[in-house]
Amino acid sequence: MSGRHVPAVTGLRGQGELGRIIVDWTPLPWAVVVDHYAVYGTPGTGDVAVEPANLLTKTVYPRFVHRGLGGDGATWTYRVVAVDAAGSRSKPSQPLTASSQESVTASGTPLAVVGEYDGKGLEFALSPGGYSQYPATFPNGIDFRHGTDDAGTGWSYLHPGPADGWAGRRTHTFRLRVDLDAVPAGEVWLALWLIDSHASIPGSAVLDINGTTVDRLVFEGGATRGSTVGDSTLPGSPLRPSYVERQLPPGLLLAGENVLTLTKDDGSWIAYDAIGLFTMS
Repeated sequence: MSGRHVPAVTGLRGQGELGRIIVDWTPLPWAVVVDHYAVYGTPGTGDVAVEPANLLTKTVYPRFVHRGLGGDGATWTYRVVAVDAAGSRSKPSQPLTASSQESVTASGTPLAVVGEYDGKGLEFALSPGGYSQYPATFPNGIDFRHGTDDAGTGWSYLHPGPADGWAGRRTHTFRLRVDLDAVPAGEVWLALWLIDSHASIPGSAVLDINGTTVDRLVFEGGATRGSTVGDSTLPGSPLRPSYVERQLPPGLLLAGENVLTLTKDDGSWIAYDAIGLFTMS
């Protein structure tokens, strides 16, 4: 239908974050009864054709979070069309090009990694749906030595918290032991990727390195589906991945054994994609 009476969307802005691009725009005046906004996009810096093959989402909000873009840093171009209650469509907005941030998993050098940064948690123990076996399999949490232990048997895909009745409603600690030949040169970063987390109470965890408390890591709410689904890359996946990457204070890592400890003493479970330490020169 003609879009003569539906104003074009203006004010598109893009904010690149790790693994995603947030696109928002100026909402149409209240006098226009908007049924939804249609967001179109294609990879790269060229223009985007407003056609069904490029439709990314329909939303009633003047905002779209484009997720699942990975860690390499992705560039996309977007246009938005407003559709009113009668089905009339506006002209497409002006194009907007934006880029997501590059992950340290792409730009850094790995010191130790458990899992694969691939949007999947299928390589971990008990995945994709064996969480009920966690209390018997890991009664004392996780104590994992990099280079010796296997993620398929030694690292649980879910890290429960005290809100989880199936895991005893208590604190759960995961330890990663890393042996280093020498003190790393340059910056050291933690890269913790999740394929999903509990939607309403993902909570937080305390990060310790060699007995020194570094930070309390706060997790984003997910889709509460990662307890039974292990792949966020499939078309139409219900999972909601999130990412935590932060630089570690200098001087914490030593030559010899190092122990990274994540203590989940708040909220419910998180579902791992991968966890690792990286150096940046």
